[in-house]
Amino acid sequence: MNAYVKHQVEPIVRSNLDFKLNEVLRFWFDGDPFKTRMFDALSLTFPVGERYFIQSVRALRDKIVDADLQQRVTDFIKQEAQHGLAHDKMNDEMKRQGMPVDQFIEYLGGHFEYVLKKRSKQYNIAMTAAAEHLTALMAETFYSQKSTLNGVDPFVRALFAWHAIEEMEHRDVAFDVMKDVGEVPEHLRKFALAYTTLLMFGFTFYRTNVMLKHDGFSIAQRLKMSVKGLPWFVGKHGTLTAMRGQYLDWFKADFHPSQHPVIRQYQTWVDTLAETNDPIAAGEAFWQAAQ
Repeated sequence: MNAYVKHQVEPIVRSNLDFKLNEVLRFWFDGDPFKTRMFDALSLTFPVGERYFIQSVRALRDKIVDADLQQRVTDFIKQEAQHGLAHDKMNDEMKRQGMPVDQFIEYLGGHFEYVLKKRSKQYNIAMTAAAEHLTALMAETFYSQKSTLNGVDPFVRALFAWHAIEEMEHRDVAFDVMKDVGEVPEHLRKFALAYTTLLMFGFTFYRTNVMLKHDGFSIAQRLKMSVKGLPWFVGKHGTLTAMRGQYLDWFKADFHPSQHPVIRQYQTWVDTLAETNDPIAAGEAFWQAAQ
């Protein structure tokens, strides 16, 4: 793999973006309840998860002497805070649909509060960097092929496009904090990604099942949906499975996030937002520019 070029793109803080989520239909992923609720379940994680990431990085900030990294940490915190606010709005829509959002968030909040208090700073920055590795792959995973998100409501597609863009912009920040001042041993770094993946997928699938139950689907219906829908994510030719190469790069001793290229149509999103000041138009142009 080629040597990395640090922060190929700089984090840019963007705020007050309106994705008109109050206009989105209940099953916004091509009318498919399972796919919709899988992404909804992921959205439920973001506000509390982003706050955990911020706290994990802040805990080591006083050790950072590099001015450039300090500035990138500042931008990372601001971007993550905006992501949390945007997904709060999406979660509010789920709450209006009768989903047990508060129950989910209370549990996740308790989990992150526990690990911040009981686990070491090294553990928390390793888990944060690992989670950032997963979210940094979001752009390539869902937007490199136009067919992947065909049938998705344009407003939701634009929300995830913006989130994916910014995750790619700051993908190396938590990693650099971990490497520069985190004093994280290699075995912990590698464990963190395996464990984070297990937790994220487990929590997401569990919440998906609960939400489908609240939608009124029986056990048999939910099982049938899972059998049909899961291969789209993790089957032999699944959307997530296709990213296994970049995912596994994490376990290489010389890995750095910037070894992965920025998604081809990144500049399309940036330029369209600058021209229109409309994140929905930017998201649409970004998706349309996919292969």
